[in-house]
Amino acid sequence: MDRVRAVAGRLGYVPNAMARGLVSQRTNTLGVVLRDTTIQFYGYLQAAMQRRAGQLGYELVTVTGVDELTAEDAQNALRSLIALRVDGLIVCSAQLPGEDLVGYVDRVPIVVAGRAEYAEGMVSVHCDEDDGGSRIAEYVARLGHHTVAVLLVSEADSASQNARGNAMIRTLRDQQVSVRVIELDSYRGPVGSAVVTALADPDITALMCPTDVAMVNVLEELRVRQIPVPEQLSVTGYDAFGYLAAPLFGFTSFHQPIEEIGAAAVDRLVEWIEKGAPSEMRTAIPGVVVPGRTAAPPRIRANR
Repeated sequence: MDRVRAVAGRLGYVPNAMARGLVSQRTNTLGVVLRDTTIQFYGYLQAAMQRRAGQLGYELVTVTGVDELTAEDAQNALRSLIALRVDGLIVCSAQLPGEDLVGYVDRVPIVVAGRAEYAEGMVSVHCDEDDGGSRIAEYVARLGHHTVAVLLVSEADSASQNARGNAMIRTLRDQQVSVRVIELDSYRGPVGSAVVTALADPDITALMCPTDVAMVNVLEELRVRQIPVPEQLSVTGYDAFGYLAAPLFGFTSFHQPIEEIGAAAVDRLVEWIEKGAPSEMRTAIPGVVVPGRTAAPPRIRANR
């Protein structure tokens, strides 16, 4: 056998996975439809899934878009991966709603990763956005802020960011905190106008962002306007993984357990492939608040 392997190595022979799959009825490959690898959430999620798949003896085949995967692109990616005879699919794209996935579940197991999915028969793994938004909002309320601005992303743009934003709003109001909701045009768009709106209200002492990336943009806008953080305005984010979670930055944020989400998505899919549909349809994984240097008890804001 060693001699056979040595000859195969010299000749560059690679076993045909599809032919092998005809015999075993499996290819030991998992397909992944990924929204956008330029967004660090999806890049880290892919890395986590890759690690877990390798540990379980599976390979990943990933299809992603350039900048943004449209609904049509996502549908085409789904069909292409099914045609490659992958054993199962992980969908990480808000552009492909569960209703569009249900028709494929009879052909191949599908797990949605990164957002909660409630369509009939769908399995999903995600951060508990209600819990996360509530926890970071409770932290801001405990600091003593009485009027807080929340940057809100639309559900169509990002279901997960919208869910955490609405959880922040509900929790703050439950804590008797006055809330100013500032709607963002896009989860990737500029935040200058939102910052101007927040600064125009002298009662606002804290501004809550839907992501750490949005918080970085807010902090830059405040730096340009020479507004000290947190002395005049506290700022919070959401995600707290990757380079933006480094102590150097000291962001006050909420940590999404990205490694656990990616690993659990692969686990649910492999469980489905090898044992049948999992009994747990939605796996909500909690995170933790990360205190930092960008939020503090409120002080009297200077006149503008």
